[in-house]
Amino acid sequence: MKMLAFVPFALAALLLTSAGNARGDSCVTSACHVEISKIAVPHAPVKDGDCASCHNAVSKEHPIKGGKSFQLAAKGGALCTGCHDGLATKKLVHAPVKGGECVACHKPHGSSGRFLLEKGDDQNPLCTGCHDQATFQQRFMHGPAAVGSCTECHDPHQSQEKALLKQPVRDLCLRCHSDFNNQLKSAAFQHPPVKKDPCTTCHDPHGSGVPMFLVKKMPDLCISCHTAIGKKITDAKVVHKPIKSEAGCSACHSSHFSKAKGLLAFPEMETCLSCHGQDKPGMKNISKEIAKKKYLHGPIKNGQCRACHDPHGSNYFRMLGGNYPETLYAPYKDGLYDACLKCHEKNLLRFADTTIYTKFRNGNRNLHYVHVVNSRKGRTCRVCHAPHASNGEKLMHVDGVEFGEWKIPVNFTITATGGSCAPGCHRPLAYDRDKPQEYSTNKAK
Repeated sequence: MKMLAFVPFALAALLLTSAGNARGDSCVTSACHVEISKIAVPHAPVKDGDCASCHNAVSKEHPIKGGKSFQLAAKGGALCTGCHDGLATKKLVHAPVKGGECVACHKPHGSSGRFLLEKGDDQNPLCTGCHDQATFQQRFMHGPAAVGSCTECHDPHQSQEKALLKQPVRDLCLRCHSDFNNQLKSAAFQHPPVKKDPCTTCHDPHGSGVPMFLVKKMPDLCISCHTAIGKKITDAKVVHKPIKSEAGCSACHSSHFSKAKGLLAFPEMETCLSCHGQDKPGMKNISKEIAKKKYLHGPIKNGQCRACHDPHGSNYFRMLGGNYPETLYAPYKDGLYDACLKCHEKNLLRFADTTIYTKFRNGNRNLHYVHVVNSRKGRTCRVCHAPHASNGEKLMHVDGVEFGEWKIPVNFTITATGGSCAPGCHRPLAYDRDKPQEYSTNKAK
């Protein structure tokens, strides 16, 4: 009798034990939960047939029509943290993780991609379910954002860094931009923001409507720091054309680092001649103009264009750094020749007679004054002198200066105490500082 009484009790216990645990080999069959068997990347418990690690039976019968015979072993994120612990311990926690909404991103049984993500390896559709989709539809996109590799930069669960970044911004960027990092270390000059600020000061890490996914177009981005230059190009009558091009400031400057001063892409003259050394409509080929010339203007000899020209913009002829006449004839007055006189003797044109301010004189008579201060036909400096280079001493024109369709010859020669010229504008005349030459008063001077 004792044996017979024990049999029903043992059978009941076996039934309760079976109802309390779900076995994978009986859950996934051709008749039940067959869709789970087709998952490409199953969750580890599913792969191992360990359904009971997440599901508990609450009824002896399964399935139950109109009801459920199993329930989750825990509610919300507590079910996941039983295995996946430490996901919400850092300074910043992703909102779904903080709220225990793991299934907002992950499929609990499995997925077609890694990490049980609902949309597979392209994370953009998943992330833009919450985050602004417009961010990922810009004209210019950062590589990881373009292909949906959001977790290359962001930790999807938690981080010590803002925006759930895996590392501080600079370190994170240089993980991939290793060539850039190597060049940066060896560069003679570095842009200050590159040294001390995060890359996101200038770049949008996802994408932008501006090349190189800049946060603003050039030059607006640059002049937000370089305010003096911003004022100059706003106020200037003539702005250097590259600044207004799509390349903007980077047409001449390297935005990050350089071997040249001023973060120029190349040494100063080489940078300028990359444009001004070509045959282009409305622009002189300066490379040809200075090639093989015996005498170079001092700044040119030193590789400096900005000694005379403002590279950003100017209110003056030829973007010069000071006033200079546009016309061939312009009688001298104070301030009109500042572009030249800021380096050359400032009193050069102020006195009709001098013994100290110029060597171009006949006795004490200042011949610069005679030529330039002439109230009817004051000649500008370029009538006699080449501004960049010449085969003539004192940068005197050898081939002549352009006068409409004619080149006026100068025929200048120099002596120890003076010289002479026989130009197309007057008869041959000589001058001497020690023994003044006599000029007939009825002849043109």
